[in-house]
Amino acid sequence: MKKIRIAHLTTSYHTAFVLMGSGGVAERTGLDVEWRLFPTGPEMIKAFTKGEVDIGYIGLPPAMIGISKGLQVKCVAGGHMEGTVLTAKKGFKTLSEIGDIGKTLSQFRGKAIGVPTKGSIHDVILRWMIEKNGLQEDVQVKNFDWADFILDAMEEGTVEGGAGTPPLAVLASKFLSAKTVLPPNKMWPHNPSYGIVATVEMLEHHPDMLRAFLQVHEEACNLIREQPKKAAKMATKAIGIGGIVNEKLIIDVYKVSPKYCASLSKDYVESTLAFVPVLQKMGYISKPLSKEDVFYPEIVESIHKEKPHYENPGML
Repeated sequence: MKKIRIAHLTTSYHTAFVLMGSGGVAERTGLDVEWRLFPTGPEMIKAFTKGEVDIGYIGLPPAMIGISKGLQVKCVAGGHMEGTVLTAKKGFKTLSEIGDIGKTLSQFRGKAIGVPTKGSIHDVILRWMIEKNGLQEDVQVKNFDWADFILDAMEEGTVEGGAGTPPLAVLASKFLSAKTVLPPNKMWPHNPSYGIVATVEMLEHHPDMLRAFLQVHEEACNLIREQPKKAAKMATKAIGIGGIVNEKLIIDVYKVSPKYCASLSKDYVESTLAFVPVLQKMGYISKPLSKEDVFYPEIVESIHKEKPHYENPGML
């Protein structure tokens, strides 16, 4: 059996947890998968740089930063769009209540918003939105090495809000009665909240292994859309936290932004490339990146031949 090292995050709506909980990946693919957990995308990129992983689940800006520095990886499939949410504690009004993004963000003047590490997709989106609305001198952005610590910081009062994944929004609502003040589709439309990134070595020398994995990834994306209860049951089994993260909570997470698909759609690709000038302006990358620098779509296109499913929520 061929071994493949796959990096993943704690993010419960990624297909990694569905596949880990299904228990049948080896039998269906002929691959011996070694799953490796990382706290954030930038930390995962360090592992890619050291040659410690072959494939990764990651928001694309960290991967683009690595590529700009010579890292030999490509995005070979999508997974989800619009996975950054801004949530805040009691007393804050939502965008639907205020009606203006800038005014909604201005509620955080003199306050701090927690976000994962610098260079993560959430960090880039939040800083871009704050700067775009002229609030960079007024709103503090506080980065956390583990995204899971943001909820604790909100509870302790270290930060008043958090920008992160749908699980953050669901857990903040459940435990802190927090509100989603800016929904995913208003943060950065069609943003590549995660994709599947693989090393060029995998592409060149083991495309059969990569194709086998992308096949089950595609099936898991469809399962989330079409049979969310079954997908949530598998994910819960993999996470194994019992009462805190259960099937209902994961289904709630799926519903926050129900845009799941393995394809590299036009919207997905164009939204990704729109990060290039922003990353340059922020100093994260020093040179432009082209579509060919970032993407290798051929394998997933051979698997996903129908129209993209991002705008088709299925049963969610």
